[in-house]
Amino acid sequence: MNILQINSSAKTQGSESTRLANLIAERLLAQRPDANRVVRDLALQPLQTLDEAALGALFTPEAARTPAQAARVAIDDALIAEVLAADVLVLGVPMYNLGVPAQLKNWIDAISRARVTFRYTENGPQGLLTGKTVYLALTRGGRYRDTPMDTLVPYLRTVLGFLGMTDVRTVYAEGLAMGAEAIANAFEQAEGEIAALV
Repeated sequence: MNILQINSSAKTQGSESTRLANLIAERLLAQRPDANRVVRDLALQPLQTLDEAALGALFTPEAARTPAQAARVAIDDALIAEVLAADVLVLGVPMYNLGVPAQLKNWIDAISRARVTFRYTENGPQGLLTGKTVYLALTRGGRYRDTPMDTLVPYLRTVLGFLGMTDVRTVYAEGLAMGAEAIANAFEQAEGEIAALV
């Protein structure tokens, strides 16, 4: 089994979403000691935004790309290869201002490529990243689970499903801005959710 862990916090140290993602990945590894784990920390390895130059590179035929365009496409190719090789993805996702971190959006843009990770058909879009399980390690300062203010889970389920990843499982640690006791309670509850899911 190949596990791909994506840490999307802006923090390089002390990230609660990374802590939660680590707990999930470590439980998976405990069950499958032969598993391989690749960790991509988007704070330590920031990705470029999808800008006009990147779009130009992606839409230029491979043989006609400049060296700079080829290098830009190669970055996304490497990220796509990581996802293709993974059986399980663990995404550490903090909530920033009711949305996903910019780092995670950059990663999603990088791995979303027509005719590679999805395609358009007469019946609508078809995701090509099938047969994978995704664990969302969701952390929030407040409590938003199952409320209209939880914009992350619907968005992530939609975009991952668009790419073919429909087995999406959620683990929450909420109330993390409400003091030490709330943090301890949140992670205790999260560990129970992990035990039930993994």
